[in-house]
Amino acid sequence: MIELETKGTLTVNEPVISIDNLTVEYVSPRGVIKAVRGVSLKVYRGETLFIVGESGSGKSTLGLAMLNIVPRPGRIAGGSITYHIDGRNVNILDLPLEDQRAFRWKNVAMVFQSALNSLNPVLRIWDQMYDTIESHDKHISREEVYEKVRRLLYLVRLDPDRVLKAYPHQLSGGMRQRVMIALALLLDPKVLILDEPTTALDLLTQKSIMEVLKNIKKELGLTMIFITHDLSLAAELADRVAVMYAGKLVELGDVYDIFYRPRHPYTFALMKTVPKLTSIDEELYPIPGSPPDMANLPPGCKFHPRCPYATRACSDVEPSEEWLTPSHLVACHRHRDLSLRVEAR
Repeated sequence: MIELETKGTLTVNEPVISIDNLTVEYVSPRGVIKAVRGVSLKVYRGETLFIVGESGSGKSTLGLAMLNIVPRPGRIAGGSITYHIDGRNVNILDLPLEDQRAFRWKNVAMVFQSALNSLNPVLRIWDQMYDTIESHDKHISREEVYEKVRRLLYLVRLDPDRVLKAYPHQLSGGMRQRVMIALALLLDPKVLILDEPTTALDLLTQKSIMEVLKNIKKELGLTMIFITHDLSLAAELADRVAVMYAGKLVELGDVYDIFYRPRHPYTFALMKTVPKLTSIDEELYPIPGSPPDMANLPPGCKFHPRCPYATRACSDVEPSEEWLTPSHLVACHRHRDLSLRVEAR
């Protein structure tokens, strides 16, 4: 359920990541699947950006591409991903493999889906923490690592004396997820990417994880990128929201515009699937149809087979991105004609 805190427009103008015309493909027996199609996006220093969309929209692939770790048979087929860190402009796609490995975790880290699968089941948490930091910094002492690990575990509200000697299966789902967040912060990255960080967790544990992340953002001043289908999380934490559909960015704006003044019918449809706090018997409206087959995309706007506002132009020509304001982007032929308003939640 959404409880939206009113925020002013984020006033930042210094990007930490510039993504330009990024395309990611997977080769399958059915043909080439374009999971990300020509996405251009800037992520600004110190902001919290949410990337939202249904399963199969390309949002997780976009997150993996930001670290250049798209698994085979996937490949980055075009575009650039430039980090602006410590006065340098680094296109991670141009770095040698060993330099990419050194760049990751120290500059940008990721918390992956499913913490149990991400942790080694036969190693204690301390061993995994120590191996991670020691592999990147050979000169740090074991005592320094221990103190840093304890500090990070306290930051994510875990008891180091209990957690460090435990195996992953001895921890709850929420505890494992917080261990993964601490693990991602070990090398003091400037950017933290979180892919569905609350999936499969109960509501109380989700709330605890979000409070932990708010505290981390306040304490460390990180730039955060959340990848999620859960719009209620975006309402609680986001500065800006990027909406993806069929591998494309269809709308981008600050959290207030996206929640209260959406200009793309898909964004509006997503809003109507989320229950309000003010009503216990409100009817929800699932989006009709199914996401498109990414190996056989429809012509024109990829949302048009599911869109109640589609016209002939929508089925013929894919809309281009248009900046309505300096902070609000939309890709829809009919955005000028539609009056999409979401009631206060």
